[in-house]
Amino acid sequence: MRGLGDIFEVPELRRRVLFTLGAIAIFRIGASIPIPGVNSEAIRAIFTAQSGSLLGFLNTFSGGALARFSIFSMGVVPYINASIIMSLLQGAHVLPFLDRLAKDGELGRRKLNSYTRYLTLFLAVFQSFGLTIAITKMQAPGGMPTVVDPTWMFYCVTVLTMTAGTIFVMWLGEQITEMGIGNGVSLLIFTGIVESIPAASYSLFELVRLEELNLFAALGIVAALAAVVVIVVWVETAQRKIPVQYAKRMVGRKMYGGSQSYLPLKVDQSGVIAVIFALSLLSVPVTVATFMPQDSSTGEGLMRFFQGGNYVYDVVYAALIIFFCYFYNSVSINPVDLAENMKKSGGFIPGIRPGEPTAKHIEWILERITLGGALFVAIIAVMPDVMKREFSVPFFFGGTSLLIAVGVALDTMGQLEAHLIMRHYEGFLKKGRIQGRWFNVGSGVSR
Repeated sequence: MRGLGDIFEVPELRRRVLFTLGAIAIFRIGASIPIPGVNSEAIRAIFTAQSGSLLGFLNTFSGGALARFSIFSMGVVPYINASIIMSLLQGAHVLPFLDRLAKDGELGRRKLNSYTRYLTLFLAVFQSFGLTIAITKMQAPGGMPTVVDPTWMFYCVTVLTMTAGTIFVMWLGEQITEMGIGNGVSLLIFTGIVESIPAASYSLFELVRLEELNLFAALGIVAALAAVVVIVVWVETAQRKIPVQYAKRMVGRKMYGGSQSYLPLKVDQSGVIAVIFALSLLSVPVTVATFMPQDSSTGEGLMRFFQGGNYVYDVVYAALIIFFCYFYNSVSINPVDLAENMKKSGGFIPGIRPGEPTAKHIEWILERITLGGALFVAIIAVMPDVMKREFSVPFFFGGTSLLIAVGVALDTMGQLEAHLIMRHYEGFLKKGRIQGRWFNVGSGVSR
């Protein structure tokens, strides 16, 4: 494909791609360095047994580092949680000075990012301490201890190491966003998902080889996975185009306007942000439960509930995804501003009066297409786990991982194509364009 070859013919684009690959390589090296004093085999056995639970999802977020209990075990989870808190505070208008900073342009954005980093540091200390306590309480199948000697020195070194690792991963993700291609935080999560594909493929092959799974059933699983990928791509790039007519106006001796355009609204505007936010929020009760005494029934109940495997957990997870889809849209799209900008430029929606009626019309459309996109994302996220639990279908690639992988891949390809088109190269497709979305997990901004 000529488009892929063109990437390395543009010096700036080549530098960005190589920088991104180098940063991902550094992340993968750090994710494989275990913290001293842990039993790697015991921890690996625990995560293998709980691969479909919330613990397995957190391991995916850390790029597989959590299953090794490495220096990057926390990954970007504290950073995402800090971003959620800051976004909720801004969206609910709890702290007026945050609203003022959000309207102060670049300077205000930098201030908000600084506050997010400070909050990330606090959450990293809190969550790493909780994770260390949880690991020391766990026992692998067979009774193997996870920690050789759980002294206070071990706790201090482990918490300090994981906190420093989180801050470094956060900084690395920001560097990728600024000097590389794609959103750095999302790409680091993406690498952990892609890493699991060879192991999942091998596991499926082994089931067929050992005759535990019929060949036609295995081909059916692969075909179903391919079909879901196609549907996810279709929904992620789907748009509702609202027709906009521009009135003719005389400027000097020239006539302007009179043309027709469209206001594109994505069906799934939030992309993978809603899924990432929902999983990060679900990790908070697990961290709180680790601080409770071992004989606490409340703590045991929380841990058991968030292991997944029940319909109540699936409903809560799906509800959080739908909530964050709507919340992201409320933050990133303002129908009043769209209507005002349209009115100033002489545009109007045929049959709708300019101003407030236009804003209400856009909001009415946005609410309905968001519902469809949110329900689709929620179904894709929980359906593979339900099928695996109820019908013993051996899915090795969960719906959440699939949504994140496809969404990040589309956005990254969209940015690559935008760079090529800016320099008068053809895109990756001969017809049409990849409709990517550059989203920033830290600031919650979609461009």
